[in-house]
Amino acid sequence: MIGVQLRYSFRLYPSAGQRTALARAFGCARVVYNDALRARETARSEGLPFPKAGDLSKQLITEAKNTPERAWLGEVSAVVLQQSLRDLDAAYRNFFDGLKGKRPRMGAPRYKSRKDTRQAVRFTANARWSITSGRKLRLPKIGDLKVKWSRTLPSTPSTVTVVKDSAGRYFASFVVETGPEEVLPETTPEVGIDLGLGHFAVLSDGTKVDSPRFLRRAEKRLKKAQRALSRKEKGSKNRDKARMRVARAHARVADARREFHHRLSTQLIRENQAVAVEDLAVKGLARTRLAKSVHDAGWSAFVTMLEYKAARYGRTFIRIGRFEPTSQVCSQCGVKDGPKPLHVRVWTCGACGAVLDRDINAAVNIAKAAGLAVTARGAQVRPGLVQAPRSEAGTHPTPQPSTAR
Repeated sequence: MIGVQLRYSFRLYPSAGQRTALARAFGCARVVYNDALRARETARSEGLPFPKAGDLSKQLITEAKNTPERAWLGEVSAVVLQQSLRDLDAAYRNFFDGLKGKRPRMGAPRYKSRKDTRQAVRFTANARWSITSGRKLRLPKIGDLKVKWSRTLPSTPSTVTVVKDSAGRYFASFVVETGPEEVLPETTPEVGIDLGLGHFAVLSDGTKVDSPRFLRRAEKRLKKAQRALSRKEKGSKNRDKARMRVARAHARVADARREFHHRLSTQLIRENQAVAVEDLAVKGLARTRLAKSVHDAGWSAFVTMLEYKAARYGRTFIRIGRFEPTSQVCSQCGVKDGPKPLHVRVWTCGACGAVLDRDINAAVNIAKAAGLAVTARGAQVRPGLVQAPRSEAGTHPTPQPSTAR
């Protein structure tokens, strides 16, 4: 068990004056970010050395506060402005690491707009923020914000980020460090998981978890809100209100999906010592006619939750290669029977005669490919045709469990 950094997010309810102070902090952080980006882009175009973060901090924050054009930077905490420069450094670092192949490629840093629907500022320990005795969040030059505490923080947070999302909601996101005290007692079951669209998840023990399809179920409401938005005049207050209604409708869908992912991933991690999943090509599937359903399922977010929760609670998480023929191999005898169209949900093994459920068979093969100790019994829909034994044929003395659907 290694230390895991987690984010705990809580809803904030700032007053009118505090919303104004937060808007000021968002704007100042954005201006410093854009000024630093402009300075570096100018140096690059002119062939000059890349400005260092320390020089930018001195020029764009310390010295800028003494000028009439940027005197209002002194109205917010200096830590917020310093963190904005760190965000730019991180953006450049990720961009160059992508060019070097150290991480997936991403675009170069871009200027931030005041019309961006999501805004955020970060406070570190240097800002001397605190949680008051009345359970409010005290931020420098903003005040004491009301927080809806839904759970207890496992340790003292190192930073807090105040976020305003597209739906106009405010959140406080705390970064905390977890230790070995959260390791769960060891358990016996190990499970392979086959993710899909018909069923969100099929487990190697035969359990099938239906796909909630949150986006599909909310499409009628979203369509109505989007149509109302398209009819509003651009730049009008009514259009802003309509945009907010659309954002809130999408936020409800995203929140419901995230809640479903958290509940299911926590249950699987608590009940199993080891969990194996297949590395799916989500980007490729998102370019097909199934794109909306793939995004609605949110496989990547779910697998990420499984991975960090396994590390947090002392479980084993295994990701097998995406080219493993899990749907082509019989989990009973191991014979590869070749690819099959997607509409084939049940197939008969030509070697052993076992009639197999496609999804459960794939989940069992995922577990086997990960080296987990699982039984392949769950993959079999019914036994193949086998000659009756010469001795007397009878029934089992106790009923046998049926395959879960």
